[in-house]
Amino acid sequence: MAALGSAALRRGGGAAPRLLAVAVSCQSCRHKATGDGGHGQPREQHPGVPGRVGGQPVPAEGADTKTYLWARYHEMKKLVYDLLPPGVCNLLNPAAIYANNEISLGDVEIYGFDYDYTLAQYSNLLHSMIFNTARDILIEQFKYPEGLGKYDYIPGFAIRGLHYDVQKGPSLKQFMDIFSLPEMTLLSSVIDYFITHGIEFDQVHLYKDISDAIRDVHVKGVMYKWIEKDMEQYILHGDEIYAVLNRLVNHKKKLFLITNSPFSFVDKGMKHMVGKNWRDLFDMVIVQADKPNFFTDRRKPFRKLDDKGSLQWDKINQLEKGKIYKEGNLFDFLRLTGWRGSKVLYFGDHLYSDLADLMLRHGWRTGAIVPELETEIRIINTEQYMHSLTWQQALTGLLERMQMYQDAESKQVLLEWMKERQEIRSLTKNLFNPQFGSIFRTFHNPTYFSRRLVRFSDIYMASISCLLNYDVNFTFYPRRTPLQHEAPLWMDQLCTGCMKTPFLEEMVHIR
Repeated sequence: MAALGSAALRRGGGAAPRLLAVAVSCQSCRHKATGDGGHGQPREQHPGVPGRVGGQPVPAEGADTKTYLWARYHEMKKLVYDLLPPGVCNLLNPAAIYANNEISLGDVEIYGFDYDYTLAQYSNLLHSMIFNTARDILIEQFKYPEGLGKYDYIPGFAIRGLHYDVQKGPSLKQFMDIFSLPEMTLLSSVIDYFITHGIEFDQVHLYKDISDAIRDVHVKGVMYKWIEKDMEQYILHGDEIYAVLNRLVNHKKKLFLITNSPFSFVDKGMKHMVGKNWRDLFDMVIVQADKPNFFTDRRKPFRKLDDKGSLQWDKINQLEKGKIYKEGNLFDFLRLTGWRGSKVLYFGDHLYSDLADLMLRHGWRTGAIVPELETEIRIINTEQYMHSLTWQQALTGLLERMQMYQDAESKQVLLEWMKERQEIRSLTKNLFNPQFGSIFRTFHNPTYFSRRLVRFSDIYMASISCLLNYDVNFTFYPRRTPLQHEAPLWMDQLCTGCMKTPFLEEMVHIR
């Protein structure tokens, strides 16, 4: 099923996260990039010591290139494994907030939140229930083969940002939200069953049937009933939500909630996490908002709900603190509240439905909640990942610089290096997910999800509780990351491309 899933669900972009700058210097860095011996004098050649031709290393006279290449290989490997600082692992904090744009919380007066997977984080058990229920709907209502009942949900099988090829090119479905994980797994399971049993199928019909089955789980309220029945089992980190909200209110910040979930469900969840008076913390609560249409469609007016969640019929001319509203649209919201521009910071987990329009069209600041970030950072912090990726970078530099040797023995050495490099690339990818790798990178390129994350969010974090680690006036500054033509200037490239590094003499002692 893993192989099939990888074929049916495609990555939308380009891998292993770029290694934190590790300052390592190689022995060849101790000579000038110009190849001279200093003050414009030719370097003295010694037996068995390589020289340079045209800025490239060459073996000493009498030494065969194969021996020279392997000597450079082992020299580089020793440097990589010996010179990594002892505390280089665990440098990334899973509870940190990361910035795509500069943003000062001191300028933010109003905080907005989505509910599902923003304020309320759910356990993997919920995905298993969604998968099982939708699978049973396919069997019982859509008359799919009963053999599908043997398939169970596999946590960690799929990742966000995958695309499903509905019609071999013209129509690609993007899976960008966390609720799509069980849908992708069910798609792969059904395809696996059909192919294994030689059953011909139309992939357009298959996609529609599975989408309808998944939608029924949400629309008919089945999922809400599971969560309401056992919140301790389904809702994670609930106790931290009160601390975040209460802290913001104590610093005179205004809060609002815009969610697609119904009031009764949100009310029970918020009482569980925050307490029975949770509504006192919010200036505005909007339920069943129908995002993303809420941000683009002007036609739906707001409707007020009473304390029991029943609809009221009066026309809405103002949005009152402590009241509950249903539907509506952002344009009326802006007109009635005056909450515009960069003084508003809105948090959500869906890059399109929650954040895109707010940033691109309305100038709000946006924060993305990416629960996967915590797991990925813990993997990046492991010694296995750090050493593997550093050696991969060094080996790539060796391949690039030693490809000038084209005799038969040298070509064989280079082929062995290329094979090893590919094995390391696969290893680092599989540390995140054996089928699809990291949610953020595909080898050296950012994924489609990662590019959208950068485009639509000012800051991103694993959970809303990460705000507790920062002062309410803290300013986030994005770090400069290298473009390909800038890479030789960066510290983690010193031992992989040092002969092309400008200002080498100034950098030679950095370690």
